[in-house]
Amino acid sequence: MNLKYLEKIKSLIQFISKSDISEIKIKIGRTKIHIRNSKCNKNKLWKTSYPKISSYVSDFSDRFSKSEKENENQYLTIKSPMIGTFYRRPHPDKEPFVKIGDKIKIGTKVCVIEAMKLFNDIESEFNGKLIKILVEDSTPVDYDQPLFLLDPNS
Repeated sequence: MNLKYLEKIKSLIQFISKSDISEIKIKIGRTKIHIRNSKCNKNKLWKTSYPKISSYVSDFSDRFSKSEKENENQYLTIKSPMIGTFYRRPHPDKEPFVKIGDKIKIGTKVCVIEAMKLFNDIESEFNGKLIKILVEDSTPVDYDQPLFLLDPNS
């Protein structure tokens, strides 16, 4: 590639970085150029590539009685570390990783979250007794969404 083409590519990069163009692909002969505008790309990819999971997330207040709401602050919450699909079982034919009433220790595998065809083991960061499972099996979850409540005093 000669200097003339490199200057044209450089000016194209500068033009795209100042514009609202998020991405451009160019093929000239055997030469391929793919440029992404990072300032546009982050917002546009997030809005267009992924479904809004927050529409699936409900307010969990309907799952607690008044006495549980009052005691809610004493419980520890295991939250989702990522966006994905929540699974309680390693396989549809297998038993769930944990059940209500189970004693959970730090490092106990409590569920799997599938994100982009990768299954990620989610382990407890707390010791306690499992009080509530806040998410239905095989449903989408959002980052930092509560999944389980543990009673540390049990």
